[in-house]
Amino acid sequence: MSAPAPEPTYTIPASYRRMENLHIVFWLLKDVSWCMVWKPLGMAMVVPTLCIALVIAWRTRHLASELAHNLAIVLWITANSYWMTSEFFGFDTVQFGHGITGKHLSLLPFVAGLVVLAYYYLVQKPRETAAGQVATL
Repeated sequence: MSAPAPEPTYTIPASYRRMENLHIVFWLLKDVSWCMVWKPLGMAMVVPTLCIALVIAWRTRHLASELAHNLAIVLWITANSYWMTSEFFGFDTVQFGHGITGKHLSLLPFVAGLVVLAYYYLVQKPRETAAGQVATL
């Protein structure tokens, strides 16, 4: 009986890891600014936070799992940034009809992120698993 094949390892270059770590710093600065109602800093942090999230998603596009999760993060940051903006500029409570407020519109990218992950887990990952099982038989 042969030993099981080792599980594949996912590694990233150190420069990518440094960018991810910087991304966390920007994200935290954005959210702390939101919490403290520091509008200029909060709004300024949206750009690098979202841009780095997009770069990370682009760099992982060849790995379906990483891409799905990184796209969900892009959509989460988008929703989070919109929500912050709506509160900063006072349209979070503005009624757009049927009880929907400016803040509720942030649900669109939040739900889009959930759809991306649902597609990955319900469609893509089962296909990958099935393909892997066929290849090992």
